[in-house]
Amino acid sequence: MLDPTAQPSQSRATGPLAGFRIVEFAGIGPGPFACMMLADMGAEVVTLDRVGARKTMKSVAGRGRKVVELDLKDKGAVSQVLDLLAGADALIEGFRPGVMERLGLGPDVVLARNPQLVYGRMTGWGQEGPLAQAAGHDINYISITGALAAIGPKERPVPPLNLVGDFGGGALYLVVGVLAALLEVSKSGKGQVVDAAMCDGAASLMSMFFDLAALGRWSEGRERNFLDGGAHFYGVYECACGNFVSIGSIEPQFYALLRQHAGLSDECYDAQMNPAAWPDLREKLVDVFKSKTRDDWCRIMEGTDICFAPVLTMTEAPKHAHMAARGVFVERHGITQPAPAPRFSRTPSNIREPEVAELGALVKAWTGR
Repeated sequence: MLDPTAQPSQSRATGPLAGFRIVEFAGIGPGPFACMMLADMGAEVVTLDRVGARKTMKSVAGRGRKVVELDLKDKGAVSQVLDLLAGADALIEGFRPGVMERLGLGPDVVLARNPQLVYGRMTGWGQEGPLAQAAGHDINYISITGALAAIGPKERPVPPLNLVGDFGGGALYLVVGVLAALLEVSKSGKGQVVDAAMCDGAASLMSMFFDLAALGRWSEGRERNFLDGGAHFYGVYECACGNFVSIGSIEPQFYALLRQHAGLSDECYDAQMNPAAWPDLREKLVDVFKSKTRDDWCRIMEGTDICFAPVLTMTEAPKHAHMAARGVFVERHGITQPAPAPRFSRTPSNIREPEVAELGALVKAWTGR
C-alpha cells in the first residue's frame, strides 16, 4: 500500500534520459515494465493511479516512480492532468482503444495542449482492426503471429511465459517507439502517437524465421528445425541429478568441441546437419547427458566454445559466478531483482525509490503554474 511516510530516493537520476518527464497511466504488464526501463534510464516518471489502488512501493516493475492517486472521472482532476501533460515529454497508457478519449485525454486533446508530446499507446491488438476492442492476453496476441505455433514440443505449443508478447513484442517495442519519437521531436518540434501493439511486435520478432522459411530452411511444425528443439546439437538435456543443461553447438567448430568433450566419437555423429538423423542422435545424447550430473557437465564444458550453459532457476541464477560478477541482479527491500539494462559508460542507469507525490505540486514544478 502507498506509504506517505516513505522516504524518497537520495540517488539522483544519472541515466541518459535524465531530464525527460513521462506521465504513466497505471496499468499492468508491458506498460509498467516499459516505464520501469525509462525510469531506470533516468526519466522522471509520474504514475497516475486510481484512488485506493494499494500499490506496493517495493514492486520491481514499479520502481523509480512518483505515484499520484486520483479519480479520472473527476473533471477537476482531468484538468490538472492536462496541466501536467503540458510540461511532459511523453505519455504512456495501456487502456483499450477509446478509453482515453472518453476520459477527455485522447491524443487530439492532449497534443493540442502540448504539440511536442509523444503519446505512447500500449495494447494487445492495436488501435484499430477487427479485434481492437476484444479482450486478450499475451498467449492470444502471440497466437496469431506464428510465434506460439513454433514454440514447444511436437505434441503441442507451449506458452513461453509472457516474454514474447507482453515484454518482448510489447514493452520493448513501446520503449523503442517512444525513444525514436522523442528523437524526432528534437528535429521537427512536433509530437506524435506511438501505436505499440503486442501482436505487431511479436510478429516483428519472428522476422528471421519468416526469412528462413522463404529460403526453404524452416519447416512448419515443432521440433523439426535446428532452433526449435529438432536438432540434437541445439537443445536442453536432463542430467543424472534431475537438473538440466543447454547446448547450442551449431557451428562446425563448436560441434567438434561438443563431440570432443562429451566423447561422441561414433561416426553417426558426423551427420550433424542431416535432419533425418537428428531424432536418433538426440536419443543418444539423452543417454550421454544423463550419465553425469549438471555440476559434472559444468566442470567439463562451461567456459568452452561448445556454447554450453546450465539451466538455472530464478533462485539459482543470481548466484551464478558470471551473473554475480556482472551484478546482473541486485537486492532491494529484501527482493532479488534484475538490475537496470542496458548499461551506459558515461550516464549509468540507477534504481531510484518510488515516492508518493501530490499532483498540484508536480504541475507547479513542471509548468511553473
